Amino acid sequence: MQEPLRLVVMGVSGSGKSTLAPMLADYLNSAFIEGDTLHSQANVDKMVSGSPLNDDDRAGWLATIAERIEESRLKNKSLVLSCSALKKMYRDRLRLADDKLVFIHLQGNKQLIQERMKARQGHYMKANLLDSQLATLEIPQATENVINLSIDQSIEAIYKASVDGLNQRP
Repeated sequence: MQEPLRLVVMGVSGSGKSTLAPMLADYLNSAFIEGDTLHSQANVDKMVSGSPLNDDDRAGWLATIAERIEESRLKNKSLVLSCSALKKMYRDRLRLADDKLVFIHLQGNKQLIQERMKARQGHYMKANLLDSQLATLEIPQATENVINLSIDQSIEAIYKASVDGLNQRP
C-alpha cells in the first residue's frame, strides 16, 4: 500500500474496534486515534448513567473525528480511527472529510458481543446499552467503501482478513 489511507474501524461497542485498530495502525505505519477519547464529558457522563446517545449527542463527536480525518488527509498521512459509525449518515459525515475513507465493519451476534462487554474492565460503555446500539446500527453496504468482517473468529484471523481486504482494494 503506497498511498496514505484513512481508515475507520467501526461497529457496536464490544465488537473489537479498540483491539483491531491499533494493529492496523501498526501495519499501515500510521497514527491511531481511539474514537472514545474524543467524546465530550457530557457524552461520557450520559453513557455512564446508562443512557444511550442520540444523533444530537453524537454530532459534536463526529465533527471532531471528521476534523482529525481531514487534518490527516491534508497532510497526506495515513490514519486509523476506532468509531462506532453506526448510521449511514454518520459515515457520510465522516466521508465529507475524505471521500476515499475506508471502513472496516466488525459485526457479530448479540450474545458474543455481550460476553465480550461483560469481560472487559474499566470501560464506561456498559453491556445494557448494546440493545440501543444494535437498534441504531445501519449495516454498511458495499457501495460505502467498507470491508464487513465477522468477529466470530480469533483476532489474528480478523486482522489477516482486514489486511487482505485492504490489499485487495483498487
